[in-house]
Amino acid sequence: MQVYRIAIEKYAYALHASGRPARWNEKNQFVLYTSSSRSLCTLELLVRRATIKGMIPYKIMLIDLKISEQQIQTIKLKDLGDNWRTTSAYPVLRERASNWYKSLDALILRVPSAVIPQEENFIINTVHPDFKKAAKLVKTEDFLWDERLLK
Repeated sequence: MQVYRIAIEKYAYALHASGRPARWNEKNQFVLYTSSSRSLCTLELLVRRATIKGMIPYKIMLIDLKISEQQIQTIKLKDLGDNWRTTSAYPVLRERASNWYKSLDALILRVPSAVIPQEENFIINTVHPDFKKAAKLVKTEDFLWDERLLK
């Protein structure tokens, strides 16, 4: 399985997680947010537009995951509440994903995209015992923002 991640150039040459909290992780939970396609990756970052600096070079990371379905835990859209896409739902989502993170039962958490719920994001637990052997950065490509997206 191949997944994609967009990062500022200086962070794009290694699979490194910051531990900053987000929709699906608590502070000091070291996960990588990835998407099923380059375009979804772009939209996911675009919705956090305040973090995009047009002059800073970005890269797209192609990550290969050598995993079986047993290494993926899935949160289905039908199992989420009506407001799951809002920031007010973060505490509930973080708690749910935190249970996955701490259990180490699965390397990957597959979740619906908050931008396009019919598409999927893949959260990778970088402290999982299978992480180093299963997740490989296979390529880093230039990524240029179309100026029309940043206006």
